[in-house]
Amino acid sequence: MSETGSPRIVAVANQKGGVGKTTTTINLSAAIAEMGKRVLVIDLDPQGNATVGLGIDRRGLQFSIYDVLMKDIPMEDAIEATSVRNLFLCPATIDLAGSEIELVSIFSRETKLKRSLEGIAEDYDFVFIDCPPSLGLLTVNALTAATEVMVPIQCEYYALEGLTQLYRNVRLVKSSLNPDLDVDYVVMTMYDGRTKLSEQVVQDVRGFCGQVVCDTIIPRSVRLSEAPSFGQPITVFDPSSRGAIAYRVLAREVVSE
Repeated sequence: MSETGSPRIVAVANQKGGVGKTTTTINLSAAIAEMGKRVLVIDLDPQGNATVGLGIDRRGLQFSIYDVLMKDIPMEDAIEATSVRNLFLCPATIDLAGSEIELVSIFSRETKLKRSLEGIAEDYDFVFIDCPPSLGLLTVNALTAATEVMVPIQCEYYALEGLTQLYRNVRLVKSSLNPDLDVDYVVMTMYDGRTKLSEQVVQDVRGFCGQVVCDTIIPRSVRLSEAPSFGQPITVFDPSSRGAIAYRVLAREVVSE
């Protein structure tokens, strides 16, 4: 638990797809759970990649995050245990795809997720929310519920594209819905030490984002991209790989904050 007795709720957000957002959510959560912390992952992406990546079969689910948001099912009824000790998941199904439209007509639509978390807050040390690659109402719900924001950025051309818009949205949510919200972590992913481009992107991002850029950089790794198809985080799939080591180091950096 944090010093206040409440969990640290981290929205993992970037409206650009393919930046390592779900990879970071899954593997950082697993590495923190490995440290003995109780961790909940909320899959808020209709694609459900975090759900599949943690080995949960979506076809056999009774409830999902959709039911929590749209049908007021208690969050604890939708939570599934994963194969990793201390790591739990509130899964996503394809039903979530229509929720952006359905949420529009709902009273206090931006705070649905925040309210649903209140009943389970004391059960976890960390909650990680895997946001969809957009800045719609689902992401606004995540930002409203969050105590921290983590932004994964790939070490590739156009890395900073859209970042200004993301910061603007965080400021909007901060001013109207969540006064404590800030971008707390920027995580550089898919780093290839053989290219000058990767190093240049890291320098550019550090110049733009400053102190919030994590010291730990996540390498580009075939093993990292293979792990989700086996329904396992990298710490289980290949615990001695470069990717697993990097996420464990990142976990220590985040937990020590």
